[in-house]
Amino acid sequence: MRRKTKIVLAITFMVTAMVSAFSYLYVSQVLRLRVNNASDTAKLLADQIAYSVRNAVPDLTSTRLDTDNPKAVRAAIEGYLRTDTNLNDMVDSSVNYIDVVTDLAIVDLDGRAILHSNADLAGKVLRKRPDFETLRTARFPDQLRMIYSSASVYDVSEPLALNRTPFGSVRVGISTTLLKSELTPKLTRAVAVSIGSVFLSLFLSAIISRLSLGPLEEISRNLDSVAGADTEMLPEEDTSHDEYGLVTLKIANLGRQMRDTKEIFSALKDNVDQLMANLQDGLMLFTRDSRVVLVSAPVERFLGRPRGEMLGRTAREVFSSQSPLGAVLLDAFERRRPVLQREVESANGRRVQVSIDFIQETSTQIGALVIMRDTESVRRLEDEIEMSRRLSASSRLTRGVAHEVKNPINAIVLHLHLLQNKLQQADPGTRRHMDIIGSELHRLDRVVQILVDFTRPRDLKLEEMDLRRLLEDVALLAAPDAEQHGVTIVRGFPQQPLTVKVDADFMKQAILNIVINGVQAMTHGGRLTIVARRDEGMVLTEIRDTGSGIPKEVQEKIFELYFTTKPGGSGIGLAQTYQILQWHYGSVDFESLDGQGTTFRLRIPLAESSLDAMREVAARSQ
Repeated sequence: MRRKTKIVLAITFMVTAMVSAFSYLYVSQVLRLRVNNASDTAKLLADQIAYSVRNAVPDLTSTRLDTDNPKAVRAAIEGYLRTDTNLNDMVDSSVNYIDVVTDLAIVDLDGRAILHSNADLAGKVLRKRPDFETLRTARFPDQLRMIYSSASVYDVSEPLALNRTPFGSVRVGISTTLLKSELTPKLTRAVAVSIGSVFLSLFLSAIISRLSLGPLEEISRNLDSVAGADTEMLPEEDTSHDEYGLVTLKIANLGRQMRDTKEIFSALKDNVDQLMANLQDGLMLFTRDSRVVLVSAPVERFLGRPRGEMLGRTAREVFSSQSPLGAVLLDAFERRRPVLQREVESANGRRVQVSIDFIQETSTQIGALVIMRDTESVRRLEDEIEMSRRLSASSRLTRGVAHEVKNPINAIVLHLHLLQNKLQQADPGTRRHMDIIGSELHRLDRVVQILVDFTRPRDLKLEEMDLRRLLEDVALLAAPDAEQHGVTIVRGFPQQPLTVKVDADFMKQAILNIVINGVQAMTHGGRLTIVARRDEGMVLTEIRDTGSGIPKEVQEKIFELYFTTKPGGSGIGLAQTYQILQWHYGSVDFESLDGQGTTFRLRIPLAESSLDAMREVAARSQ
């Protein structure tokens, strides 16, 4: 009860203070408005008198007056003004018809009255009175003091010039006594209204504050329920606050919980978005009512629509029953039956492996998960896995054979040298056979050494670099061989850097193997084109030649170790390229038409710094 009393008193005091402040402003505005009105009226009257003075002055050039004598001209003008009946009538009537004006005078530069509403003061020097602007611009308390203290007269002056020469001024006197008599009734009413408003506000605030305290307890209980007050209580020192204070503290506590939840949700959303961006499969998550809440980036390729258009829409709004893919998925949603790895054609003509699983919680379906995979990518991945398996098996076999062959070769070479030393006097035919045996042994040793080097584990010296510069270096290295075969090397690189993280020596060797093969495939000259561009977080490099192409019957073996179609080839170059690209988490494939040339495609992941820059640009564009 004591808390409620404090609240009632606090609300009553606050409302009373506000009403009092507004009442103060109201009374002050009433006073200021009347003072400004008096000032404007006096200025308008002074302007009218000045205008009449300028019109009352006759043309003195047609008289005998010496117009070159300023004093004579001034005296003549003053005489005309004193005798001008209309001007005198205007001066007298202005004072009679305007309540707050006590007198009006036309004075010369010395302060002497030429005309005055009080005839006794005409021709006399008038004493200087305070400017009415001082009263008009004063603060409200000072205005009250100036008006309601001793009676005073303030002047509103308007400069008077004749023929662009200062002549004097028009002075309008405003009496505070007259101003007070006019203001008092208005201020009395304003004060009465203000006092009544204060008492009324006291009464209403007391009633409203008591009525508002009732729901506060219900609000407090609801806040406890929302914030989980039974498990997370407020500190004991905070419970000493009144009802408003307790509600405020509970709202602040609830706000902190919401901010913490928002931060956790934001971090989770960023992680999910990053995960979705890196997925190769298209993934869509639907709610209980078949609305899309999550879409990964590859889905855009399968459906040909941006993710922003799909979020929040139902399955029927996203998929079309006219397409094979849409028909399968819509039928599954309608029947609520899962689909396991069915291959269909998407809207853009791509073959897609699609599956749909319905998520359940205690025998109730709460959503659905749709997964789409590019059939061609799946098959290409299977081929790469098979190729890796073959290379791995070949490497294990090669390491064993190389180890077993290396030692006998060394022994044979050693004994061959000993035999050559003992047969120094042998006939030339025997020595020639011995030299042939020695050279073939050395060649066999080099082949074994190459095999050992190919299968040996390597430590990559990774560094971030611009792939365009590495491709330029490869083109320069291949230029002499290309010139010898009559081949022109054409480059096509973007203006933006293609930053990758690679071992420069290994990657240069991998690309050079393909470039040299392309040059040597064009026996009668041609064009070798090297282009590179960004492609979904990867750098895609294409090397195209205009040679005779690779026969279909050998295309599956092109990356196998020791396989070659060139006389004198080792069969290691393309296998080495394939291996180096795997070391860098990349890939290499090709497309070849018999008689039309071959195109090799190398995919290398973009460096993380480049990916971060791309994500930042994408975030700004949203």
